[in-house]
Amino acid sequence: MASVGVFAGLIVVVTILSKSHADRNVYPSAGVLFVHVLEREYFKGEFPPYPKAGDSSNDPITFNTNLKGYPDRPGWLRYIQRTSHSDGVLYGSPTAEHVGKPTIIEITAYNKRTFETARHNLVINIMSTEEFPLPYQAEFFIKNINVEEMLASEVLGDFLGAVKNVWQPERLNAINITSALDRGGRVPLPINDLKEGVYVMVGADVQFSSCLREVETPQNQLRCSQEMEPVISCDKKFRAQFHIDWCKISLVDITKVIPVHSNRPDLGTGVLPDIGEYNPPSESLKSRDYFADFLITLAVPSAVALVLFIILGYSLCCRREGVIQLVHHSSIQKSTKELRSMSKNREISWPLSTLPVFHPVSGEVVPPIHPDNYETTSMPLMQTQTNLQSQIQIPQQQSSGDNYCMSTFRRLEVNGIPEERKVAEALNL
Repeated sequence: MASVGVFAGLIVVVTILSKSHADRNVYPSAGVLFVHVLEREYFKGEFPPYPKAGDSSNDPITFNTNLKGYPDRPGWLRYIQRTSHSDGVLYGSPTAEHVGKPTIIEITAYNKRTFETARHNLVINIMSTEEFPLPYQAEFFIKNINVEEMLASEVLGDFLGAVKNVWQPERLNAINITSALDRGGRVPLPINDLKEGVYVMVGADVQFSSCLREVETPQNQLRCSQEMEPVISCDKKFRAQFHIDWCKISLVDITKVIPVHSNRPDLGTGVLPDIGEYNPPSESLKSRDYFADFLITLAVPSAVALVLFIILGYSLCCRREGVIQLVHHSSIQKSTKELRSMSKNREISWPLSTLPVFHPVSGEVVPPIHPDNYETTSMPLMQTQTNLQSQIQIPQQQSSGDNYCMSTFRRLEVNGIPEERKVAEALNL
């Protein structure tokens, strides 16, 4: 594992290695970016190797970091690991209030192949520095780099070199690095190799250069309000590797910042005081009479329901409007029953399927079948000449000569009215 501190544009590696499972000590400075890489190769020795030689590099390993005795890390310390096949990174910027307080970070490595774990402790000893804090601080937003890419020592060194070339300070330190997602940014779409973006804060000991001040001109402020790129003369010194959003640059002179003091309560240790073991109540509890509670629970709703019933009965039976409503309701019921009884006894004309039909051979009129007296599904549509009542003899003319023969038709009655018209129509054929 390696720890990196950035001072005055230089990358200083501070690493103290010891035997396995022993504590590791690092010494970052307050107000300076602290970067500690959790290398997968280092932890692979804690897990059994693959059955096949040369496959151990494919072990998926993830890390969990927390302050010893607590579920999470300190507020100034962040952690990131993109995949289980990449190294994890601890990074952050400690402040002066953490000086002289050793911070023990528990690092737990999980091997997803063997489901085994390995635990190490990282002791962070924060040291004070005379340069903290640097009076002039500038924060840049770089659009084309993710936070883990910026934490690499080579990339961060190139960026500090470009800033130093534009700013020309005597001392230049990287103060903090923050992912754009931690500032409310959105996860980019997986197209065109889009990046999340990263905020990089640097501090220097001299005034801001004229190039950095160009973003504060009215022309560039107007272009930023219209979502247009401002015109910055030194942008070409960054453009080759870093795409900076100059509208989001922040220039702060802490010598002119008015400190705001607020009365905050003294924070405790976060641990509850020891009040001894839990003492449960004794078994000799006083008995309680629940009869009064039962009466109240039952009597109050019953009394309310009784009052509402009396009011409703009075409104319907004792007042003129209620009596009228009851009479109307009764009359509606009587009318409904009467209409239903009339609809059962009403006479309707038979459908066309019940009118007389002619026998295809004899030419006789076949009586209709009344569904009230017969089962229509079992009776044939045409009947024979046997047992036919109310028949009428109708003469028919033969094809040769003037001789006539008699045809028999049944007398049809529909609703009690003889159907003589059908007979007349048959004679006219």
